[in-house]
Amino acid sequence: MPRLTTIGFDADDTLWHNERFFQLTQERFAELLADYAPRDHLQERLLAAERRNLGHYGFGIKGFVLSMIETAIEVTEDRVPATVIRELIAAGQEMLAHPIELLPHAGEVVEALRHDYRVLLITKGDLLDQERKLAQSGLGDLFHGVEIVSDKTEPVYSSLFCRHGVSPDTAMMVGNSLKSDVLPVLRIGGWGVHVPHDLTWALEHEAPPKGEERFRTLTDLGELESLVTRIEEDFVATR
Repeated sequence: MPRLTTIGFDADDTLWHNERFFQLTQERFAELLADYAPRDHLQERLLAAERRNLGHYGFGIKGFVLSMIETAIEVTEDRVPATVIRELIAAGQEMLAHPIELLPHAGEVVEALRHDYRVLLITKGDLLDQERKLAQSGLGDLFHGVEIVSDKTEPVYSSLFCRHGVSPDTAMMVGNSLKSDVLPVLRIGGWGVHVPHDLTWALEHEAPPKGEERFRTLTDLGELESLVTRIEEDFVATR
């Protein structure tokens, strides 16, 4: 087993809260359109629009707002009031300006691990918004590299690890999304560490892998240092 050299961290809902603001805005969206469709139907139509639009807008708040507007036009049969559109745009702007709130242990664990490992921030979404959140988080100077990508797939991970001079089998990715943070890295030979968040976007849901010896699940980031220590001990024991 190769020695661990690199630890990648997801950002949204791994290091800081994110999905809660989307869900609050979705609640507001349902309230604004309550006269046109029931809440469950609106949520279903919005999710379908988000899935359909990922290839056009990518991940992030701007695409989310455009999907809300598109859904509002559809469910009202082109009769959505301009005041509703204005409120949806304002809600998106509020999301883009919302202060960052770190999750427990985020700063401490990155600070602790950066001295012995190359630590990377690997996040997807809108470039300006992700840069804003990283700057506000106060964590930016702790990372040896920052990668803001349009999506997280096996080729993307392989490419960025190569760019940093890292062999995938010596890399670990830590995040709240099995679909984006864990499974692609496992498939290219790395470690995948799942740190579940109470709120996870429906399009990020995926079943946990079975029989993967490099897959781990932690209760929170506070357990990551101990996991890395155990991996190091296993490496030494097998030399």
